[in-house]
Amino acid sequence: MIYLDNAATTKMSQTAIKAMIPYMDCIYGNPSSLHSAGQKANEALTDARERIARLLGCEAKEITFTSGGSEADNQAIVSAARIGERSGKKHIVSTAFEHHAVLHTLNKLEKEGFEVTLLDVGENGIVLPEQVADAIREDTCLVTVMFANNEIGTIQPIEEIGQVCRGKGVLFHTDAVQAAGHLRIDAKAQNIDMLSLSAHKFHGPKGIGVLYARKGIRLTNIIEGGAQERGKRAGTENIPAIMAMTAALEEACLHMDENSAKLTALRDKLIAGLSKIPHSVLNGDAEKRLPGNVSFCFEGIEGESLLLLLDDKGICASSGSACTSGSLDPSHVLLAIGRVHDIAHGSLRLTLSEENTEKEVDYTISAVKDVVEYLRSISPIWRDLVSGKKEFIIK
Repeated sequence: MIYLDNAATTKMSQTAIKAMIPYMDCIYGNPSSLHSAGQKANEALTDARERIARLLGCEAKEITFTSGGSEADNQAIVSAARIGERSGKKHIVSTAFEHHAVLHTLNKLEKEGFEVTLLDVGENGIVLPEQVADAIREDTCLVTVMFANNEIGTIQPIEEIGQVCRGKGVLFHTDAVQAAGHLRIDAKAQNIDMLSLSAHKFHGPKGIGVLYARKGIRLTNIIEGGAQERGKRAGTENIPAIMAMTAALEEACLHMDENSAKLTALRDKLIAGLSKIPHSVLNGDAEKRLPGNVSFCFEGIEGESLLLLLDDKGICASSGSACTSGSLDPSHVLLAIGRVHDIAHGSLRLTLSEENTEKEVDYTISAVKDVVEYLRSISPIWRDLVSGKKEFIIK
C-alpha cells in the first residue's frame, strides 16, 4: 500500500507510541487528584504544556489542551466574538477557503447577528495582507486566516497578516492544523493571538489538540463542567494522548528541515509527472505550498471514480478534505480559487510523508496517468470534448 493521504491523518510515529504507553499503564492517575498517583500525572501534564509552549514560541499558561483542531477553532472564534460583542464590535474577517470548523462556526455567529467578510483567495490560493487591511473596519473583532490550506496546501503570509491585525488592534487567529510540525511556528514573532493545531497531522494520536491564546485573552467555555485547563476546558485531561502529541511535535520540529527538503523534492517530482497528463492543472501556487501537498484537477473525469481505481492499484489518496468526503458537492476550496463545478469534481489530492519514496512517486505518476486515460476512454463528456462538441476548459 502507498499511503498518500497524510493531510487527512498521519500514521502515529513509534516515538509518539512509546511516549503514550507509560501513561496508560503506569502513570494513569487523574491529574486533578491530590494523591501521589494523580500528582505524577499532573507533573506530566505541566511538563507537556511547557514543552509545547517552547515549540510554539509562547508561554505554558497560554496553552489549552483540546480534543483537536475543530474544537480549538470553535473556542478561539467564539471567544473573540464574545470579546468583541462586549464592546459593540460584531464584524469578523476570514477567507472563502477556510476549514469547515471555521466556516460553520462563522455561520453560527452570523445567525446571532455578527457580520462576516470572506476574502477572495485568487487562483493561486493566497490571501494578501493588503486584502486583510482593506477589510478591517472599526467594528472588526477578529481576523481568522488559516496558516496553510488543508486541500491545496497553499501557505499564507501569516506574520504579515498578524502585523496588520496588531497594528489595527484586532485579534488574529490562525488554524495551523496543517502547518504544525511542517512549518516554523513562533506565535509571538508572527503576531499570532490565537492558534489551533491537531496532533494526528504530525504523527501524533487522533482526538487531541492545542489552542494557544495570548495572555490576556479571555476564553469562552465551549465545554462546561469541571475546572480543568484553568477552568476553560472541562473534562479530565487525556494524559496519554497529550504526552504522545508532545513527543510527536518535538520530533517533527527537530527533523523539520530535513523532512521538508525530502518532501519538497518528492512533491515537485510528482507535480512534474502529473502535469504531463493532458488537460490537467495544479491547484494553488506551485511554490508557496506545503512540502508534501499535491492537488490536481483533471478534465473529463469524476474524482470519486479516480480514487476508487487508485485504491485498486494500492494507492490511498483523496479528492480534498476528509471532513467532506461523503458530500456530492464540489470542494468549496476549489470553487474559491475559481475552478468551475465540472473541473472541481475531477480533483485529486496526494499528500506525502517522510516515509514515502521516489519509487512510490514514480509508480503513482504512472498509475494516475493510466486511470485518467481509462476513465476518459469511457466518458461521454470526454468524447464530446475531443470531438469538439464541447470546449476544453483546461487547455
